Amino acid sequence: MESVAGLSILLVDEDPERAVILTEALQGQGYKLVARLAPRDLSARKVQEIAPDVIIVDMESPSRDTIESMRQINADQPRPVVMFVDQSDEGMIEQAMQAGVSAYIIDGLNVKRVKPILDVAIARFREFQALRDELKKTKATLAERKLIDRAKGLLMRERNLSEDEAYAALRKLAMDRQQRLVDVAEALLAFADVLKKK
Repeated sequence: MESVAGLSILLVDEDPERAVILTEALQGQGYKLVARLAPRDLSARKVQEIAPDVIIVDMESPSRDTIESMRQINADQPRPVVMFVDQSDEGMIEQAMQAGVSAYIIDGLNVKRVKPILDVAIARFREFQALRDELKKTKATLAERKLIDRAKGLLMRERNLSEDEAYAALRKLAMDRQQRLVDVAEALLAFADVLKKK
């Protein structure tokens, strides 16, 4: 993502007059407005076509359709989303946050507050993405560890090896084949599975 001032913004607004005021304020602060959509036109496909850095949603009251669109966008192509609403309830706030909205501001849009709110939303989004990436990496590492342990267990049973010997055999095979240890473990387990079925 670029520096905050040069960010490209998709504005989703149901009120054309209010959208003009917000557009002028954003451009005055160095943001680049790349598109404006009505809430009913917001979709994951549209966001993919437009490819904004940030999405700003400005509406009187969020609809379930808008929240669902946010959920799909966050699943496919996460990006910071700031939602300004005039009125809301606790249930809608919770749904919006679960759908990936980075900042949910009730009481409408105050043009002077847009930049600090965007700054916080972007920082929060980046932090959340870093946590999400770390969790994904941890899960992948754990899954790899389980595969390696299963392959070691197989070698220990079939060849009557100790755990250290089984691990050493897997490592040697990985080095000989110039493959990752997990790939060798996976291939060994797949081969054992094929032999079992015969």
